[in-house]
Amino acid sequence: MEPAIAPNNAATNGARDFDFLTGNWIVQNRRLTHRLQACSTWESFSATSRCQPILGGAGNQDEFRSAHRPGFIGMSLRLFDPQSRQWSIYWVDNQSVVLQPPVVGEFNGDCGSFYGDDVFDGEAIRVRFVWSRIHSPNPRWEQAFSSDGGHSWETNWIMDFQACASDVTGQLNATCQESCHG
Repeated sequence: MEPAIAPNNAATNGARDFDFLTGNWIVQNRRLTHRLQACSTWESFSATSRCQPILGGAGNQDEFRSAHRPGFIGMSLRLFDPQSRQWSIYWVDNQSVVLQPPVVGEFNGDCGSFYGDDVFDGEAIRVRFVWSRIHSPNPRWEQAFSSDGGHSWETNWIMDFQACASDVTGQLNATCQESCHG
């Protein structure tokens, strides 16, 4: 059986673009308290994330946890389409248990942009994810919404990632746990 993504093409076709995210992370979050309401009040909180490859390299998934919302678990699912050379990124959490519509896009150098359609508060919106600083020790993810078809954007969530050591079982070490749950 052949691997999902041929190794000799993986580095140049985009299939390895999210390899930087594999592992355990401490995530510093800044999120607008109210979206698409001209709000300028941000909340800050810490979280942990653990990302691992799936499907023989055709994608990855991560799990996001934070004491900010006790019991909350979120998951991103990223799948690479070798035909289009683009990624589809899906989100689901244990509160709604609904797989959200994907954002789709690709990387150009150190930055990846991903776009999709969704509904927020009953209104159709455009969603944009931007990954930046992916070749640095502190990658960044940003989410923005547009209620005017993508003419203007409101960034409403920013995550700054810091690599976190883990033990041989892959469990987050005490320092990572204290950062988020201490």
